[in-house]
Amino acid sequence: MIRRLDAATDALLTDLAEITRRVEMAQRELGTGRRVNRPSDAPDEISRLLQVRSELAQTEQIRSNLGRVKTEVDTAEQALQDAVRVLDRAAVLGAQGVNGTTTPEQRRMIAEEVETLLTQMVGLARSRVEARYIFSGDADSQAPYTIDLSLDDPVSDYLGGPTSREIQHPAGTTFPVARTAEEIFDNSDPQKNVFQSINNLRLALRNNDDTAIGAALEQIESASSYLNEQLAYYGAVQNQVTQALDFAHKHELRLKSRISAIQDADIAEAILELNQATYQREVALASKSRVQKISLFDFLG
Repeated sequence: MIRRLDAATDALLTDLAEITRRVEMAQRELGTGRRVNRPSDAPDEISRLLQVRSELAQTEQIRSNLGRVKTEVDTAEQALQDAVRVLDRAAVLGAQGVNGTTTPEQRRMIAEEVETLLTQMVGLARSRVEARYIFSGDADSQAPYTIDLSLDDPVSDYLGGPTSREIQHPAGTTFPVARTAEEIFDNSDPQKNVFQSINNLRLALRNNDDTAIGAALEQIESASSYLNEQLAYYGAVQNQVTQALDFAHKHELRLKSRISAIQDADIAEAILELNQATYQREVALASKSRVQKISLFDFLG
């Protein structure tokens, strides 16, 4: 018959197995720098670790999205700054044109420069980032306007779409980040219509019409005030995006710190554990060597 190991030997082997496990775990921590390398290392903490990692991944994606939006918003804000300057120049030209000493020929020459300004304004409305027309709303693959200066009404109807563009804040809320070219440059209110104000000045100068030039100048002034409001809107969105990016960055650091607290090894503690476990294994093995050796014949009856 086969004889069982005595209780002392059985306990010794059990202790050796546990000590060996501790040695291997300490070595793994020192090799990887992590206390948790697999679920069995800390089964009670795995769920929390996975949850924090998931939150970190989501925050990193939100930050990436915010980075792309920041480029678009910055481009839009710069385009509107340029648009304000274009409209200011149109006002200067209109003031020159309304002067009673300006000849019809001079007015036609001024009208040609105003045409250039109208072309520039349409170009600003067609601003793009990575092949996306940023003022075309949800139809951002389509240019919002075309222009044909041979026509009395040279700017086409709006060709883009409505905008539903919003961005998620890392805190969980969302906020809008865009307006359409139709809202900004081609408003249904004539006193806010940037394109129309410039074109009316162009036509008035070309027709040498004093009254129309004066009316166009008033319209340009009101359109300029409205355009500055749109510039202020994008300035506010810039601030929101910047604040959201800052929030995301700080939240990522907090989440990474939480992950580190869960999974990173305490190197000094791991070294101490390795030394202690190694010493205990050596003591156990030395103790086992002093135990009377059992031959195969002891187990065979």
